Amino acid sequence: MRLRYFARASSLACILVLAGTIPSIAGDWIFAAGYSSFSREGAEDSALVSIEYQHGAFWQRGSFDASFGAALDVQTTGDLFIGAGVVGKWALQHGWFIETSVMPGAYAESVRLNDLGSTFEIRSAFVVGKEFDSGKSLSLALTHKSNASTANINPGVNTLLLRWHVPFED
Repeated sequence: MRLRYFARASSLACILVLAGTIPSIAGDWIFAAGYSSFSREGAEDSALVSIEYQHGAFWQRGSFDASFGAALDVQTTGDLFIGAGVVGKWALQHGWFIETSVMPGAYAESVRLNDLGSTFEIRSAFVVGKEFDSGKSLSLALTHKSNASTANINPGVNTLLLRWHVPFED
């Protein structure tokens, strides 16, 4: 059953990669793979693939950019998260950057003990990355999903991701 979910996630990732080759919307497509550790006793930790889109900045000041973003995370266990929110990015020297984001969204577990307490979950991220001369970037992200104690239980899940950023412009 897990293989079926992984196949679906891989297929979706391929479709989005191919769709992203058409430079119709300015912004970055981010493709990632990583591993999630659930805080709840008995939950099933697993690998994860993630596809994220970050639109061009809506606000800039100095080395800081703010933009809107959206993410789709698919665990190999079949758990899904889709969310959208705000991304902040600080440009450092020599192409390095720090990024953070907050994306409220919807979570659906496939494994009973991977329940995070509610459908409403918030994904927060802290990212360190390096932009290359080509405009593409490589980053390492630590994300956390939880319902911010809006439900009876709030176990949360932490994920470490290796991410590849591909820019597209109008």
